[in-house]
Amino acid sequence: MTHKLELYRCDICGNLIEVILPGAGALVCCEEEMELLTPKTQDSGAEKHVPVIEHKDGEVTIRIGSEPHPMEKEHYIQFVEAIANDNKYLKRKYFEPNEEPVLKFKCECASGVSSREFCNVHGLWASSEVSHDGK
Repeated sequence: MTHKLELYRCDICGNLIEVILPGAGALVCCEEEMELLTPKTQDSGAEKHVPVIEHKDGEVTIRIGSEPHPMEKEHYIQFVEAIANDNKYLKRKYFEPNEEPVLKFKCECASGVSSREFCNVHGLWASSEVSHDGK
């Protein structure tokens, strides 16, 4: 059984899919069941991956890591998502090497916002906003 907004990856070809509507069947790619990705939430290495969420005056800014993450061809953030905590709204931005991995958008998300990002080397990372009013 899948759930809305889960991410699955094929360990063979690298396909990455997000569940839009849940279903009872298994997700299969390359004749193998896909892996459900579980985001990491605590940085431990030199590179910082946990999304940092700022919500001020109706604008949300999400930066990747407390220190800038590398954005090189061999190691970069592929996308960042912002998800309203009620799971009704989603905003995603894709990145290429040498781009700054920052997502900005207007939002009056009363339920707050969580974020996740995907690093091409270190996988899926996530964080949740403590407060939606910047306090």
